[in-house]
Amino acid sequence: MTSAVTTKPRLLIVGPPGAGKGTQASRLASGFSIPAIATGDIFRHNIRMGTPLGVQVKAIVDAGDYVPDSLTNELVVGRLAETDALQGFLLDGYPRTLDQVSFLDTLLASRGQSLDVVIQLVADTDEVVARLRKRAVEQGRVDDSEEAIRHRQDVFARETAPLVAVYGERGILVEVDGLGDIDDVGNRIAESLGARGISLPESGTAE
Repeated sequence: MTSAVTTKPRLLIVGPPGAGKGTQASRLASGFSIPAIATGDIFRHNIRMGTPLGVQVKAIVDAGDYVPDSLTNELVVGRLAETDALQGFLLDGYPRTLDQVSFLDTLLASRGQSLDVVIQLVADTDEVVARLRKRAVEQGRVDDSEEAIRHRQDVFARETAPLVAVYGERGILVEVDGLGDIDDVGNRIAESLGARGISLPESGTAE
């Protein structure tokens, strides 16, 4: 079956901590031969390379402050301008605010592009908390209490609600159950994308 998308897709994936977002992002990026772009990776790369923006980010992070939208946007502009991301990409962790959504809209529009699909991994909070708590105990992270884990879940839900609403109104949001076997979740994502006319290449796998 031929995909309705003639170029590589431009995707965004969102999901609560512990829902396996990073794993699925990596599988999708591999399957579509597009870069998985996470803001944390961009920050670390620029800090490691000692770029002017990286120096600014390091000073902010070392001070325990949040990197402002303006600086995050600059770093994303630079990453999306790299050759491997010109035709398609998978964003993870950006945008996080409505201002960043507007900035990304403008940036992509200047290239005659837009996001194709926003994948939202959904998962029962109690199940995710239990999974993360078990992992914390196994790894000896005694300070990672259930209360702390639940707080991170609450913060994520509060911060992403406005973004999810915006993309839902645009009709590009797909909700996928993020719990269960990695392959099962991957298949659900593939089916959701396929319903939007975006199919993994026959020779590609999301592994």
